[in-house]
Amino acid sequence: MDMAKKVERIQTGVRLEKRIVKVLKALAEYHELSMGDLLEGIILHAFEGKSPFSDASLERIATLKTIYHLDLDAGDSHQLEENDAA
Repeated sequence: MDMAKKVERIQTGVRLEKRIVKVLKALAEYHELSMGDLLEGIILHAFEGKSPFSDASLERIATLKTIYHLDLDAGDSHQLEENDAA
């Protein structure tokens, strides 16, 4: 029995911080997911106040943040300014 729900997806023009995208792409690849599937999962968990990541995934994220020099955290949310050169 197929339990998958049918949805309609749209293309978006979302701009994200470059290092965040690098970490997300690497995490999606690690879990063999598309970026869209990864983001949908993160968002659906957040909408329910749940963490989308296991302890193992959080460890992987910490490693990827180091690799890609991502020094931002939740406290930086809504406080970022874009470089003039961007």
